[in-house]
Formats: sequence, C-alpha cells, structure tokens
Amino acid sequence: MKGSRAAALLVGLTAALMLAACGVPPSDVIQAGVPASGMTSPSATPRAPLAIPVYFLRDGDLASYPRKVYDPGNLGAVVRLLFDGPTGSEAETATTELPRLTDTPAVSVDDGKVFSVQLPKNVPPLSHLAMRQLACTMARVTLPIFALPTGASPDSAASIPPAPARRSLADSSVQVLGDGWAMTQSAASCPDPQG
Repeated sequence: MKGSRAAALLVGLTAALMLAACGVPPSDVIQAGVPASGMTSPSATPRAPLAIPVYFLRDGDLASYPRKVYDPGNLGAVVRLLFDGPTGSEAETATTELPRLTDTPAVSVDDGKVFSVQLPKNVPPLSHLAMRQLACTMARVTLPIFALPTGASPDSAASIPPAPARRSLADSSVQVLGDGWAMTQSAASCPDPQG
C-alpha cells in the first residue's frame, strides 16, 4: 500500500515538472515597440463625496437630511438611500412614509424633468407624503450639488451653502410605477434643503 502511494506521488511530481518546463527557454525582456495603452485609471485618489439632500419627515413636514454619495448620477442608488430611511441618529427626529424595499428600484429620467421610478413587485401604492419625499429628493439630485469637505460628517454637511438652482423645481416631477398602479407627483412645493 505504501509503495503504490509513493509511486503515484513520484509519477505526479514528474508529470508536474515536465509540464512546467514545457521546452520554452528563458529569455530577457524583448523590445517590441511602444508600451501597451488602453484604459487608464482617472486618478489614484478617490473622488470626494458629495452631499445631496434626501427628504424625510420631521414633525409631519418634509425636511432635508444630507447624504454622502460618490456618484449622484446613479439615480437608483440615490433612491435606495431615500427608501433605506433615516439613520439611527436621525431616527430621533426623522420618520419616513416610504416602505423598506428588498430590491433597488429602476430609475430613469426623461428630458431632465420627469423621473420614472419602477418599484419592485408587491409594493403597495405610496402615500401623498411618501410621493413628496421621493419627488423632492429626485428634484434636488438634478440641481447643483456641493462637495463635502474632507473628513466632514453628513451632520456637518447642513452648514455648506447651497449652490444656485439651474432650473425651477416646478418643472420636475416623479412618476412611480408599482405592481398594477402608477402615481405622479410634482416637485413644485418642495422645501429648500437648507431651511
């Protein structure tokens, strides 16, 4: 029994050495023209996070809470932040009418004015306040956003001055598509994120 194991091990080791050698002689670096090119990293340092307002409810009224994002153009991620609700520390003063989601909704924008949000299956129709939370958050995503200073927390983002608006919020609306239902909400009555 011991002999057959040793023989099998010796055969396996010999085969591995023969395959590794495969007859290719070693060589130095061969010069063959210009170095390879193609995709390059835009920068070794990560982009600074940006602060965007998401809207929750404080004493029954809409109020903005800053969130750090690295890519505000990822509308699905922004909507997911909103549907995830207030953080633990915000929960002392903030609530939400939005349901918790199991999947990230699909989000698209038409002409920069109408946001379409396709919710996962089995999500019931949203309340009026939930629709306003979503409409106001999405309307602010398309407005200029401001850089969060390095090392700043989301709580300190509220002290950053807002950038001027590029267009009227009255031009924005959100259409929410659910399982057998659809709703639309204008962003015309959204509160200022700094107020």
